[in-house]
Amino acid sequence: MSTETNSILERRARIFNVQKYSIYDGPGVRTLIFFKGCPLRCLWCANPEGLERNYQVMFKADLCIDCGDCIPACPVHIHYFPDPEDGQQRTRLESPRHKVNRSINCVGCRKCETVCPKQALSIVGSDKTISEVLEIIQQDALFYNSSGGGVTLGGGEVIAQPEFATNLLMECKRLGIHTAIETSGYAKLDSLLMIAQFTDLFLYDIKHIDSERHSELTGVRNERILDNLTELIRRGFNVKVRMPLIRGLNDSEDTLAKTLKFLLPFKRYKNFQGIDLLPYHKLGINKYKQLDMNYAITDDLSFKEDELDELEEFIKGYDLQVKVIKH
Repeated sequence: MSTETNSILERRARIFNVQKYSIYDGPGVRTLIFFKGCPLRCLWCANPEGLERNYQVMFKADLCIDCGDCIPACPVHIHYFPDPEDGQQRTRLESPRHKVNRSINCVGCRKCETVCPKQALSIVGSDKTISEVLEIIQQDALFYNSSGGGVTLGGGEVIAQPEFATNLLMECKRLGIHTAIETSGYAKLDSLLMIAQFTDLFLYDIKHIDSERHSELTGVRNERILDNLTELIRRGFNVKVRMPLIRGLNDSEDTLAKTLKFLLPFKRYKNFQGIDLLPYHKLGINKYKQLDMNYAITDDLSFKEDELDELEEFIKGYDLQVKVIKH
């Protein structure tokens, strides 16, 4: 193996999760690699631990026994017991007193995670080489071969770490593994096209067609996202559009109609593979508590089965392929 190849395989990226045996994120059985860091701040994000690039401490307060073992273990003093404001003793019948100082950057040493007797602490983020990620991916090669599956890179936002993603996808293609990425599309076109050389399928989000509303819901405008989508399709790359459905935020008939009219010209491209609808779910809410983050959505914005059927039929009325992805 050449020195250059060795150098590529030892490149590192910050990953926050690996999910095996997925059947929702591309064809067949897939392994999902989640990259840490995202330029968007979607109100409904189900992976808040993927937003920041830095290491983070997830704290499950209901498991904590206030043993204090984590306090001397942490080299940067993130863990602490606050002084009681009223000067009185606390009892174990009350909520755990242990706190995490979020103003201090975790260094990812995992010493607190190691000493915690109740697994109340976990560190999010791991720097892995391409070799290490490939080893994980290849463990399930038999499933890919039998199901037509492969690997999907997501996040966070995978294009925020473009060199690593490109080299990883290149190695996957060399091994004959189908490749896909999930992306918001909010990236420099050059980075997107670099990754596209080794990507069999883009799972590409359209969160709202109106740029002002998109900014309110995600923190960024959507002109770059729509322009990049258009470029990918016109250049012949395989794209499936994904539309998160959030009741009252982006599911109105007017919003959907404008989105579908934008997509209609792509019907004549064989590489445009239709639309996946991703209904709102609340699976990530507990992670916000563990990170001391506020979850902006207070109401249940999920859909009933008959409502999803109606939305699916509405889109089919535009003669576009559509599928509802129900987790």
